[in-house]
Amino acid sequence: MATEVAVLGGGCFWCTEAVFAALGGVSRVESGYCGGELPAPGYDQVCSGRTGHAEVVRLQFDPEQISFAELLLVFFATHDPTTPDRQGHDRGSQYRSVIFCQTEAQRRVAEEVMERLLAEAVFAAPIVTQVLAAQPFWPAEAEHQQFFARNPEQPYCAALIPPKLAKLGHHFPSLLRSTAVSD
Repeated sequence: MATEVAVLGGGCFWCTEAVFAALGGVSRVESGYCGGELPAPGYDQVCSGRTGHAEVVRLQFDPEQISFAELLLVFFATHDPTTPDRQGHDRGSQYRSVIFCQTEAQRRVAEEVMERLLAEAVFAAPIVTQVLAAQPFWPAEAEHQQFFARNPEQPYCAALIPPKLAKLGHHFPSLLRSTAVSD
């Protein structure tokens, strides 16, 4: 199986990780940081909003099972790409909507998907998602990996993630896997 990598930031990585772990064709989801100046940042540093990093997930996926365009449609449907540096009550540049394109082909697909969403007037406000070239990815600390799978009753997770998963199941049932990713 030939796999590809995607790096996406759509707010809190606990939420984003849970969404993409539910998809078939995604073999690995890892929470981390991307887009900043500081090498190997930690959670507290990134949460300060002063490092320039975004909370992201790095996905390993099989393009024969799920395309990059399908991943992006899920991405746009499960966070608000119209709010700069914010997702709900989470505020700061670390929560920005961003796609770190790993290839020129990914950049083209990202631009095409965004143009399609704009043409279809899917959102009431303009999309502010940044489309950037690949940058170093720094894995988040172990306690942030598979956070929702390990902490489904944590109040933040319990309030925010089930509605995202319900939306995912409603709009993309054919993309769901039968079991969650274990990595």
